[in-house]
Amino acid sequence: MTNDATVQGWFAGRLPDGWFTGAPEVVVDRDEILVVGALAEPDYPDAETAARQAARLARIQRFREETREQRMRIADEAEARTGRKVAWGASCGGETRVFTSLSVPVMTRLRMNERQVLDTLVGGGVARSRSEALAWCVRLVGDHQSDWIQQLRDALVAVQAARADGPNPSD
Repeated sequence: MTNDATVQGWFAGRLPDGWFTGAPEVVVDRDEILVVGALAEPDYPDAETAARQAARLARIQRFREETREQRMRIADEAEARTGRKVAWGASCGGETRVFTSLSVPVMTRLRMNERQVLDTLVGGGVARSRSEALAWCVRLVGDHQSDWIQQLRDALVAVQAARADGPNPSD
């Protein structure tokens, strides 16, 4: 399996019917495949907001426990085919939980003023380490600049499509 569409198609065909209310979201990067599916809402119509949230989270937890062995088998197959680890998650109502996900080390070079920002976050108790502080900064940018990040992602998809349609240098 080489491209994202092939990986998504493989999971659509491989996952048991009835696990999710529709096709799962399958996100692929160079290290990991994340599969998140929507679960049916619990039948709890007259409950308060906190009770509905608790029911949704319990539904997600039940799915996690009841499907663990099958998910592990499917992940092993996918990992053998793609060389990528597989992470799983589920959503119910407005609640989403990812069960397993890689934490991949990334090498970066930072100048003194950039390191001082990380050290300030550590010193202020926002993070326990420079690594955690950097991850916090990346999440902050993702949360507050999500529209701009999406524009960049869309532009990269267009670049990949243009490359795929272009001439093949080995011809």
